[in-house]
Amino acid sequence: MKKNLYKHKIKLSILTVLLVWYVLCLPDVLFEVPYSTVIESKDGRLLDAHIAKDGQWRFPAVDSVPYRYKQCVLQYEDAYFYNHPGFNPVAIGKALADNISAGKVVRGGSTITQQVIRMSRKKDRKYYEKFIELIWATRLEFRLSKEEILELYVSHAPYGGNVVGLDMAAWRYYGRKPIELSWAESATLAVLPNAPGLVYPGKRESLLQEKRDQVLLKLKEGNIITAMDYELAILENVPTQDFRVPQLAPHLLQRAHKEYGTQKLRTSIDYEMQETVSRIVKNHHHILKQNGVNNLAMLVLDVETQSVAAYVGNAPTTKEHSKDVDIILAPRSTGSVLKPFLYAAMLDDGELLPHSLVKDTPTVIDGFSTENYDKRYAGAIPASQALSRSLNVPAVRMLREHTVPRFYSKLQDLKLTHINRGAATYGLSLIIGGGESSLWDMSRAYLGMAKTLELYTENSSQYDPEVINHLSYLDSSWSNENYQVSAFAKAEQKSSNREINWSLEPSIYGAGSIYHTFEAMKKVNRPEGEEIWHFFNPDREIAWKTGTSFGNRDAWAIGVTSKYIIGVWTGNADGEGRADMTGIDSAAPVLFDLFNRLPTYNWFAPPYDDLIQVQTCTQSGYLATPLCTSISQYIPTVGEKFASCPFHKSIHLDPTKTYQVNADCEPASQIVTQSWFTLPPVMSYYYTRSNPAYKALPEYREDCSPSTEDLMRFIQPKHNTTITLTKNVEGVQNTAIFEIAHKKSDAQVFWYMDDAFIGATKNFHELAIEGKKGKHLITAVDEEGNDVRIYVVFE
Repeated sequence: MKKNLYKHKIKLSILTVLLVWYVLCLPDVLFEVPYSTVIESKDGRLLDAHIAKDGQWRFPAVDSVPYRYKQCVLQYEDAYFYNHPGFNPVAIGKALADNISAGKVVRGGSTITQQVIRMSRKKDRKYYEKFIELIWATRLEFRLSKEEILELYVSHAPYGGNVVGLDMAAWRYYGRKPIELSWAESATLAVLPNAPGLVYPGKRESLLQEKRDQVLLKLKEGNIITAMDYELAILENVPTQDFRVPQLAPHLLQRAHKEYGTQKLRTSIDYEMQETVSRIVKNHHHILKQNGVNNLAMLVLDVETQSVAAYVGNAPTTKEHSKDVDIILAPRSTGSVLKPFLYAAMLDDGELLPHSLVKDTPTVIDGFSTENYDKRYAGAIPASQALSRSLNVPAVRMLREHTVPRFYSKLQDLKLTHINRGAATYGLSLIIGGGESSLWDMSRAYLGMAKTLELYTENSSQYDPEVINHLSYLDSSWSNENYQVSAFAKAEQKSSNREINWSLEPSIYGAGSIYHTFEAMKKVNRPEGEEIWHFFNPDREIAWKTGTSFGNRDAWAIGVTSKYIIGVWTGNADGEGRADMTGIDSAAPVLFDLFNRLPTYNWFAPPYDDLIQVQTCTQSGYLATPLCTSISQYIPTVGEKFASCPFHKSIHLDPTKTYQVNADCEPASQIVTQSWFTLPPVMSYYYTRSNPAYKALPEYREDCSPSTEDLMRFIQPKHNTTITLTKNVEGVQNTAIFEIAHKKSDAQVFWYMDDAFIGATKNFHELAIEGKKGKHLITAVDEEGNDVRIYVVFE
């Protein structure tokens, strides 16, 4: 053996080299070509697609070949495909004989495997190249299965013009998926790759139909189709026009291309919902642009699956007005849409009850001045109404009580990623539009609340600690592992098909607080105008919130049901404001246009395990005292620690109940003791305007003298309070607000620090004082000489 090996060493060496070449000759990747990015709806219908970089409509490779098309292409191209090793010697011999006889190439003998090699090499058709194709074809047969080879062929075959691959061809010529094609349609597409430059729809239909009918005849003769199928199939016409690729979700396609590259993606988009939302956006854009409002975005989220049901990133506007900008991802001023988050946070921390009164009077806090949109004030208003009416003053006062750092931290928990400059930068303006967020983040935050409430009532009063992290526009039945995911997409989207590590502690808000927040948002009060209310169906249970940014640059509307979250933004991408553009007038009509087309869904079930039944004061909304008329109400469990009603007090009246008296002027036996609902003077002044039934405290009878403390007292700060001197972002020292209540609403009060006069107030007794380090005596004196005093320490 050794002698023989040595004797034939040159031959063996050559053989070894040829064997190694044969093993290595086939590239690891046959087709180094760019593909289109394709997105489909959750039921597999084409939504949109990008043309490949080389100008070809080349969809990503298929993973299966439909039965009808497979039978057609095998009968037309390679009937012995499953029997040969990559080439067919008989076919090659016949082709060679016919070509020599004719003196030119009249037929080919290539198998489907050889055609795959030819399409990948893109070389001229020469006999040398044919030999290379033959060698590579046999090598490909060792590497891949017959089905995989057929899939390569189907995915890269030319179908006329710039159409490559069966998926795109089926859409271009028939507007359907390959699996939905008839026998006649499948046969038509099977013959196109054979001569795509000469035979394609729109030209030479008779030749195309002749070739198609030849395939159908072979199918009948091979008993693949019945005679009836054949007769029906040949009656069908060949296509004479192209179908355009739909453009139902161009901005989602743009986002998918950025995050996932050139792939075919099955999204969570509901096809009919996307069509409906696109029409609504188009219709309302036509109206809004009359007012110079050129951009509009709308996002619909499915609560159950935590996925995107519809995604319209911008109106069909012009390039001049930034039609290609995806507004859904753009940070915009939030206006008032953060207010429900503050309301929920304060309920969650026991700092508020759903209907407890909050102050609504003209306000200056640490130099920060705010006013309500309509420049009207209620004096005192239930917190739920302050939210439903979107009042700025109560919101700012509530934020001051809750503190900006705590609220800022909560917004980070809600993944409002664009609010990221630190609490001190935003200050109290954060609650009325001082920050920015995107429609995606804002809608996701409301989705997190809705999903928390849904899961709590359905899963034994437990919470999903990752609830805010799971929003995706991909179909949850398709794992993200199926995709080549970019780092950005991995961080942004996670599969909703996951196991939940349940927790007894909420990750954002307790279910009870969320429930009461949505209940308050259901009761949105009508604004002054009636323009949009024909959109609103009072029979539908919808929690919704609008917002308008400073300068009318951004108009928001967010709607919540147990099934969907709908987010709407209108405005101009370049930030130009429009005087008449508000959330209620511009964004809310778009919101309700969709809601009114949707079925009615059951409202969220009350999360009784996170609620407790208590007696609350009918008038103040605080926990009831013996002096209150009370009502039974379910509140978040933490609300038990909230304050008892401070506005009801017991007063002494004369026998006629006309005047207040005391023991100095009226016999004890004649005094009538009565509970009375009374507010501090400034609050009372405004409260009376909107509550005619409110009765101020009766005057003291002339022969009775109230104490000074009954006439006037400090509301803030309290005696011996330490006040920290702070500076604003411009380095200017902030002032401290001092406030007193005076029984006489028209009294004038004079203020002193130590012995120095510092100001006077009338009607509204609030004074901004610029402090000086150290301990100081603050005195307030009215016109009759009554005074109250406190010591404060500035540091």
